[in-house]
Amino acid sequence: MRKLIILSILCICAFTKLQAQKNRKPNVLVIYTDDHRYSGVHALGGQAVKTPNLDQLAATGIAFTKAFLQGSFSGATCVPSRAMLLTGRNLFELKGRGFTIPNEHTTMGEVFMDAGYHAHHVGKWHQDFESLSRSFNTGDKVCGKPAYLTDQFRMPYSDWHADGKYPIEDVYLLEYDNSNNIIKRAFNKKTDKRGPTATEKVGPHVSKVLADASINFISNYKKKKPFFHYLAFPTPHDPRQAPNKYKNMYPETEIALLPSYMPQHPFDNGHIYLRDELLDVWPRTRQIAKKHLSDYYSIITHLDAQIGRVISALKENGMYENTIIIMAGDSGLAVGNHGLIGKQNIYDEDGIHIPFILSGGLVDKANHGRREDALCYNYDILPTICDMAGIKIPESSSGKSLLPVINNKVENIRYYTYHAYRQHQRAYRKGDYKLIEYVKAPVAKDYAREAHVAGSRVTQLFNITKDPWETFNMADFPKYADIVAQMRKELRLKSKEVGDKPDGESVKVDFWDYYN
Repeated sequence: MRKLIILSILCICAFTKLQAQKNRKPNVLVIYTDDHRYSGVHALGGQAVKTPNLDQLAATGIAFTKAFLQGSFSGATCVPSRAMLLTGRNLFELKGRGFTIPNEHTTMGEVFMDAGYHAHHVGKWHQDFESLSRSFNTGDKVCGKPAYLTDQFRMPYSDWHADGKYPIEDVYLLEYDNSNNIIKRAFNKKTDKRGPTATEKVGPHVSKVLADASINFISNYKKKKPFFHYLAFPTPHDPRQAPNKYKNMYPETEIALLPSYMPQHPFDNGHIYLRDELLDVWPRTRQIAKKHLSDYYSIITHLDAQIGRVISALKENGMYENTIIIMAGDSGLAVGNHGLIGKQNIYDEDGIHIPFILSGGLVDKANHGRREDALCYNYDILPTICDMAGIKIPESSSGKSLLPVINNKVENIRYYTYHAYRQHQRAYRKGDYKLIEYVKAPVAKDYAREAHVAGSRVTQLFNITKDPWETFNMADFPKYADIVAQMRKELRLKSKEVGDKPDGESVKVDFWDYYN
């Protein structure tokens, strides 16, 4: 009992050295990765993937074990995910499915600039350029727009344009010349297309390029202002390429498949046929699933090495002790789970369960290696780091700060989570249970060239405490009928609470019109 009392006192005192620094604001580094599921960090999921640097962040910080993406109205789930992260707003409050961040939605960068920070962006941007320009003072190696990736060794980049204009003519690729020096060449949108994928002999990997740019910023930062640095990687998104050194760490024949592996999804979930799912043939044989999982682990391990270099740069330049580090992924990814490859679903690991680690020199040692199971979304990150840095949370944010949980004042900030994928899927999580409902509905014309009906009327109920991989559907059994009925009732009520309804512009088809 005495040890528990001492531990509680230490937890309550957590971050006091951060909050007491009224004259020295902390630097903030936000690292956001792409298609990086929770179990894609070894220390969190306990899987075979090697992530020593992310493991170290978790060992010297706090990992939130129940952090989730709320969902998406687009197959490109990274779009709303990043909009939610940057604005602290929920999925149903975004404009244009997250592709545009309007002026009235204050961004993370704007919040910190208004508080006297220098804001710097490196890497992927998936929103409009006007919001990019107003969110940062400087930046480097902008990618994702205006040209999408060809592959990870031929990523198109743009230099920072303060005016927010990024003409396609200025986009370039980095390649090796005959002497293995890195050179720039102009990007040609007619010839530089996706696939066939290149190898490490062609040019530097995007994860290394962005880490180099981040290290350059950190090493040369001489301003008196504290910095807010947003480092957005487009990996481990497909094509899942890594240098051979990393691929060789994961022989395909030795890869262990995860508990939810299936050769094919058992029904039409409303978006079973799209780009991500066309990355390989059906059925997903064990050999196919092992190949994709090997590729996934290898690109994650390479990414982890680059993140480690960035953290080392903070330490070498004497900045680590006064820096808050946030690491999070933007979505889950199936890679063979439930017969799926992509993330266009609301299963946990396959689509919405994300890593979220709070670390850095300002995390009190009493919190090192701490695991918090408080339910949260990625859009709770903005209010959390505002509270930690002593900055006013913007009024346009609807997220909830986790600082009361961190300081051991409350156990939870949320008692349920609600998830949506397009007009075909909804999920509700509370306590031990998670309900997923699917409907058969028209595909909105903005989702497909030809309107058609897709999906199936299916109910799934999982005990996610006993069955975290969602392999046993209890909804099929009469003994769970009362639980299903109660969860369905609450799903309807919570849909109104979160504001789940079509906006008439970007989202035109309503799930609830087809639900019964």
